[in-house]
Amino acid sequence: MSDDKRARDRWATISIVRLVGVAMVLAGALVVRQIIEWPKEAGYALIVVGLIDVYLVPQILARKWRTPK
Repeated sequence: MSDDKRARDRWATISIVRLVGVAMVLAGALVVRQIIEWPKEAGYALIVVGLIDVYLVPQILARKWRTPK
């Protein structure tokens, strides 16, 4: 696999993780507001996991995949 292809795949993976995180936060907000009839605790859990996916997981992946110096 070429370096360009690998970089594009990694960028796409990080972008998808962020988008899934945003979707989880939005779904959690709908649950907390009782628009989706799930327990509120599930909504708060979705929000927390979604925020982790948006902010922490991309940084961890980028650090793991960083080119060595």
